[in-house]
Amino acid sequence: MTNQYTPPKVWQNNTNGANKWANINSPDSGARFDKELPVGKHALQLYSLGTPNGQKVTILLEELLALGIKEAEYDAYLINIGEKDQFSSGFVAVNPNSKIPALLDKSAGEDETVFESASILVHLAEKFNQFLPKDGKARTQTFNWLFWAQGSAPFLGGGFGHFYAYADEKQEYPINRFAMEVKRQLDVLDKQLAKNTFIAGEEYSIADIAIWPWYGNLVLGNLYDAAEFLEVESYTNVVRWAKLLETREGVQRGRIINRSWGEEWEQVPERHCAQDIDKVLKLRPSTVK
Repeated sequence: MTNQYTPPKVWQNNTNGANKWANINSPDSGARFDKELPVGKHALQLYSLGTPNGQKVTILLEELLALGIKEAEYDAYLINIGEKDQFSSGFVAVNPNSKIPALLDKSAGEDETVFESASILVHLAEKFNQFLPKDGKARTQTFNWLFWAQGSAPFLGGGFGHFYAYADEKQEYPINRFAMEVKRQLDVLDKQLAKNTFIAGEEYSIADIAIWPWYGNLVLGNLYDAAEFLEVESYTNVVRWAKLLETREGVQRGRIINRSWGEEWEQVPERHCAQDIDKVLKLRPSTVK
């Protein structure tokens, strides 16, 4: 092997290069500059980006609103991670880990910060008594698959996605290593969905909402342009489930919030009311489902 990397005795932070994404992070946490976050009129303030992790929360909020739960109204502000918005003093105060999404819940009369996408999903599901069984086996199974997603998705995103789509050069070893793991995960999901309509059983839950933005988007061809490479069509049960969820109003609306790229009808950088989404979806061509 040529150009083999030999690690030094002590790691050095050497990210000086042209790769934008490699230069964002640092071994140090905390705020890098002072800037307060905007605050809207609703009790729920979301600071996020329309990546798979961000989509989880906006899909759940839109599903709650579709049920007529007015208390789930929210303001969603765009956090541009490419511009390092996540390192502002305001954002770090809500999430000291500087990762999207982050939620500020003001409904109890005092500010409650909630971060990590799974934590936000549980917080909202329990707050509004929706999409999370209250007890018993169904609740346990929902948590099993919710936390499966939290443990598995980094192999898809930070592993496969990084080396296949974003790294400076294609490298065989990491791509093969993470492609194998992603295909194994898809097989796990495919076998689970062969026995169930939804991930955790016969009821739609926050487990589905957590998994669809990563694995649903992947098999629908919306992630990393890797559908052919991973032969996603062979996971027929995952494809069936992904298409089923894609038809839901909450999914269609939630997936485009805090998004500033793609087609014009897929971009709602900020959301403060239902009309912000409605006017964008009106631009969607009739040929698009």
